[in-house]
Amino acid sequence: MNLFPAVGVATFGAISVLVLMAADDTQKTTASRPSPAEGRAMFIAYCASCHGTSGKGDGPAAAALKTPPPDLTMLSAHNDGKFPERHVYSAIRGDPNVPAHGSAEMPVWGVVFAKMSRGSSGEALLRLSNLVTYIRSIQAK
Repeated sequence: MNLFPAVGVATFGAISVLVLMAADDTQKTTASRPSPAEGRAMFIAYCASCHGTSGKGDGPAAAALKTPPPDLTMLSAHNDGKFPERHVYSAIRGDPNVPAHGSAEMPVWGVVFAKMSRGSSGEALLRLSNLVTYIRSIQAK
């Protein structure tokens, strides 16, 4: 099941690069700018309580949820071997037309990242990109 045609992914990638370049230009004076290595730390801080440190859906809060958190290491496997990047971005950001987990149990992190970035949309997108990049890195081979 391929959720995103190759053209859409390529376009999305090009837009991401432009956004990251803009973030670089506008945030040169901010010492707290997130680094790409921050993706794993963000995952541990924001996702691991439900998805587990391994991303397999076995976090300490998982048992308390009505809908079990998905095994994030299997996203590519469930998408014909292609990482569903756009869907992951949308689910984390909290886009209203993405029923990410079948319920509203998953927190909407897009709002949190925007507040952390003090109004810098480029920095908020960089945080989101770092987290998505980390989730891509834990896909089962």
